[in-house]
Amino acid sequence: MAAQNTIVTEPPNAAVAEPVLAIDGLRHAYGGTTALDGVDLRVGPGECVALLGPNGAGKTTLVALTVGLLAPQRGRVLVAGADPRDARTRRNLGVVHQELGFPPTLTVRELVIGAAVRGGAGRSAAGPVLDELDLGALVGRRAVRLSGGQRQRLQLAMALVTDPALLVLDEPTAGLDVGARRAFRRSLVRRRERGTGVLMTTHLIEETAEFADRVVVLDHGRVLTDEAPEALVSRLPDRTVRVRTALDTAWVATLPGVVTATRDGAHVRIGTRTPEDLLRRLLAADDELSDLRVEGTGLEEAVVGLTGGEPVS
Repeated sequence: MAAQNTIVTEPPNAAVAEPVLAIDGLRHAYGGTTALDGVDLRVGPGECVALLGPNGAGKTTLVALTVGLLAPQRGRVLVAGADPRDARTRRNLGVVHQELGFPPTLTVRELVIGAAVRGGAGRSAAGPVLDELDLGALVGRRAVRLSGGQRQRLQLAMALVTDPALLVLDEPTAGLDVGARRAFRRSLVRRRERGTGVLMTTHLIEETAEFADRVVVLDHGRVLTDEAPEALVSRLPDRTVRVRTALDTAWVATLPGVVTATRDGAHVRIGTRTPEDLLRRLLAADDELSDLRVEGTGLEEAVVGLTGGEPVS
């Protein structure tokens, strides 16, 4: 999760380019429950923004509004300068879901051609994107017979066949093996270099640190922070202590210098600015303490710290 692993892609003409996604003052509620409470967000051409937050933070509602499945109750959402609910905007918007069911009788070629025609790009757009995503050898195979990684590449091909300005990825690599995730990311890097902006929701924190230019942390419908991954990490705890202990997590959280304390089975993960003092106190309180590790703070601990100890999911 080190900063040197971050993929940096400079958006073309970033200083003057209009955002591919512009969200202003977005508010949305379900009855008496507020899902979004005044959210502002920008994604520029070639930029990747990761949207993180715990369950109930408002991520699903924000994505639904971005792709035009919901109408804003208050505020504005524009994709490439237009309303995402407008059929004419759909060519500028590609979406990849965590899991998508495919018709059992349709082949890879038929699905990508269908996406091209529906998006107004024409049948001829299918061939180049099938080649781009290494699906050429699978064009005659029914989608239901593909592996998980192949299905995700098919979804990406269907999303990219209209050459959209904005690509929305909703947990796109959950459940994929390491090789499939890397292949998926390589495809996205190529598109970002061509100017496609990316809004990505994910619970894979390492993926976010490696790929995103900015991290937007959402909690209780509000944006807590919007900054580069390394900037977020730099202003939170200096070290993370992971230790096997029966000590009460609530008590550990009260110790001097402790910023976060969360339990993971028999272990406790503690974000702290004073690791030496913390270790002395833990050892004095639990003489059976074991499996002690001290690490530099990563993005996951930073996000947990911002959301009051609630894990990202």
